[in-house]
Amino acid sequence: MKTPNILLIEDDELDTISVERSLKKLEIEYTLHTAYNGLEALQLLRGIEHPLIPDVILLDINMPKMNGIEFLKILRRDERLKELKVFVMTTSSEGTDRTAAEDLGISGYIIKPLNYTDNTKRPDSMDAFVQFHLRKILLDGTS
Repeated sequence: MKTPNILLIEDDELDTISVERSLKKLEIEYTLHTAYNGLEALQLLRGIEHPLIPDVILLDINMPKMNGIEFLKILRRDERLKELKVFVMTTSSEGTDRTAAEDLGISGYIIKPLNYTDNTKRPDSMDAFVQFHLRKILLDGTS
């Protein structure tokens, strides 16, 4: 049984901590890889000696150097990487961002904040996503 890999592409340290906190609630073994922006993520995915092929990518849209939409465009043109599952996490309420991401074949869209200061549970919160979607994806990938 292989250990699932998650690639988190996020430039905000508080959001990274929030995601890590939510992932710990999975109570399954996984490996979390992180990148600060799209360029760093592509370096991990295209690594010469050990390219990373994650079971799922958690992607912020608004980042320096290469944003999430730019990253998705490159990812979807790459024959080896184009089928990867990508979930977008963003503070953006811009309809154009959501449409652009959906047009690039994302698996889901999570609106931030990711509930690290708000105790209410929303269906699009990170905890809800982890418990209801990510758990299934990761467990299906290990069989």
